[in-house]
Formats: sequence, C-alpha cells, structure tokens
Amino acid sequence: MRISRVIKWGLLLALVGIQFIEVERTNPPVTKELLASAEVKKILKDACYDCHSNETKWPWYSKVAPVSFLITNHVNDGRRHLNFSTWGNLFTPKQKEYKKEIWEEIERGNMPISHYTWLHPKAKLTPEQLQLIKSWSKGEKF
Repeated sequence: MRISRVIKWGLLLALVGIQFIEVERTNPPVTKELLASAEVKKILKDACYDCHSNETKWPWYSKVAPVSFLITNHVNDGRRHLNFSTWGNLFTPKQKEYKKEIWEEIERGNMPISHYTWLHPKAKLTPEQLQLIKSWSKGEKF
C-alpha cells in the first residue's frame, strides 16, 4: 500500500516537473511559399500546413508536457521532409518530385495522419478534394 502511494506521488511530481521543460514552438518566416490555386492551397492549409509549413497553428495542448514534446518533434520532422513555406526555393524538378510523393502518401492513406484528423476534422479529405490534389500533383491544372 505504501509503495503504491509513493509511486503515485512520484509520477505526479514527475508530471508536474516536466511542465517546466521548455520546448521551442517556432514559426520561422515564410520565404517562398507554394504557388497554387486558392482551392488547392486551402486544402493543403487545412490538411498539411500545421506540420509541413512555417505557419503552424499551435493548439493549447502543444504547451502541456509530454504532449508538447511529441507535437514539437512531429512538426520539426514534418518540416524537414516537406515545407510549403520554402516551396518556391525548390527547383521545378524537385517540386514535381514532391508533388508525386505528396499524392502517393495521400493515396496510400499515410497522410494526413489519422491521429491528426481526430482533432482536426477539416483535414479529412473528401473525394472532390482528393481529385483536386491528384490533378495538381500530376500537373494537369492549377
């Protein structure tokens, strides 16, 4: 009985203590953003920009540890893989390659990540939105 009480108090103190560990939630300047139609850009902003741009909307729970560690790491990793805020700095062949990869990830169901869509229902893509992104990624229009 005494050991379980000590463990509970220890966990509580650890949880409170980690709240004082700062994580860097940044939004660096947008250098050369994506040029696309308003429709395509809205879809990408709703479904992708929180992790794949410098325009992250940091929710209140991104300030509560240990969730803050996970979200910050996820955003930093997402930006490393693809950052729409620096898209215009890429050469056209690289943009085409990224467009192909974007569509492949969406088509496979890897993006947007399911746990992200739980809290951000606007990120769930409709069939019409999927078709627009597919057309954009193949360079058919937009």
